[in-house]
Amino acid sequence: MVKGGNKRRRVCVAMIKAVPVEADREANWQTLKRLSEPLIGKNVDVMITPECFLDGYMVKNKKWSRDDLKANAEPGEEGKYVQRLKQLAMDLKCYIVAGFSECVDRENIRNAAYLFDRSGEIKGKYYKIHVNQFYTRGNDLPVFDCDFGRVGIVICADRRWPENIRVLRLKGAEVILMPTYGMHHEDNRMWMQTRAYENGIFICFTHPMQGLITGPTGKVEAILESNVEDVLMHNIDLSQIVPLKTRKKNVSTTHPIQNRYPELYRTLVER
Repeated sequence: MVKGGNKRRRVCVAMIKAVPVEADREANWQTLKRLSEPLIGKNVDVMITPECFLDGYMVKNKKWSRDDLKANAEPGEEGKYVQRLKQLAMDLKCYIVAGFSECVDRENIRNAAYLFDRSGEIKGKYYKIHVNQFYTRGNDLPVFDCDFGRVGIVICADRRWPENIRVLRLKGAEVILMPTYGMHHEDNRMWMQTRAYENGIFICFTHPMQGLITGPTGKVEAILESNVEDVLMHNIDLSQIVPLKTRKKNVSTTHPIQNRYPELYRTLVER
C-alpha cells in the first residue's frame, strides 16, 4: 500500500451509471462493456458498478422468486461473467468493483461485490450485511490493499449504519467503494457527506441514476445524476485523508477520528 504524507496521491475513479435489465446478465454485461471500453488507456485506477448490476437487482420486483434469483446468480469464481470481468480488468488495467448475486453452494445466495485487480486476479470479496430476505447476509467488514491505497467496500443499505464505515476506517480504509441500488435522494447525499467527514475519508456512492463522491471535509467532490447511461470519472487525492493517530490532550481542533475515547463506547457492542 502506498503510504500517506504530503505527497499528492491521485486516484482516478470511474463509476458506472446505468439502469440494468432485470434477469438478463448478457444484456447488462454488454452495457458494462459498452460503457467501460472507452476508458481503456484513460489511466483509470478503479471502476465501480451499481449493486447487483449483472443480474439487474431482481429483488426490487416481487414477481421474481428465490429460484429466479438463484438461476441468475454467478456460481462463484468460475462463473462465466466473473471470467469476463477478469479480462475486462486486464484490458482496462484497473481495479474493478463489480456487483452481482452469487450462489456457490446451490443454497445460499449472497449479494456480492468482487474486487478485481489490474492483472485480473480476484483481490477480495465483500458480502452485503443488511440484506433482502432472499439473501444470506455477510458477516465481515474486510479492507483490501490496492496499489493506490487501502479500500473498504459496503453495499447499499450497509451505508446507513455508521458503525460499518467506522470499523472500515479504523482498519485503515482510506476510501469506501459503494455499489448501491436503493435511494439516492437529498437526504442520502447528506448522509454520505457525514460518513465521509466523520471518518476523514472519501466515499464513492455508485447508483444506477447517480454517481456521488464525498470527501474528508464533508464536501461533495463530484456528482453526476440523470436517467442517461454515463460514467462519472473523477480524480481524488488520498493525501487529503485524515490520518489515524493518537489523540493529543487538550487540543480541540483535532479531527473527530483522531480524538476518540473508545473506553466510553462499550455500549455500542452490547446486544
